[in-house]
Amino acid sequence: MTSRDTGRWVIPKGWPMTGKCAHEVAAQEAFEEAGVRGAVETETLGAYSYSKVLRDGVQVACKVQVYALEVTDMAKNFKEKGERRIEWVSFDEAAGRVREPELRGLFLAFKRKITERLSAKAAKQGSAGKQIPAE
Repeated sequence: MTSRDTGRWVIPKGWPMTGKCAHEVAAQEAFEEAGVRGAVETETLGAYSYSKVLRDGVQVACKVQVYALEVTDMAKNFKEKGERRIEWVSFDEAAGRVREPELRGLFLAFKRKITERLSAKAAKQGSAGKQIPAE
């Protein structure tokens, strides 16, 4: 999705919230900013840093913890609908769109992780259906 102000490609993110774990904040921000809901992983995929320019022009160095969210629902209406451009793209396309090298690396590492999971799942399902011939 794009940021509201500059239109550059970003991921949903927000500031810490009292009483919520970081992965819960990530899931809430994903809904508010992109209208997606689902199961969020409690372990971080990693982190990246960027410089945020506040409304008064002050730059703040931010470190963002990134969490995977398996999307199970997309809302028709959400808080920031119409304020951002949202597109579903491949890992490689997403990596090419973002400006931050660390975030690009997280996308590509997540691609490898998902590919490994899917390969392991396919191998497990394939071996479960095979029969060993009797001698």
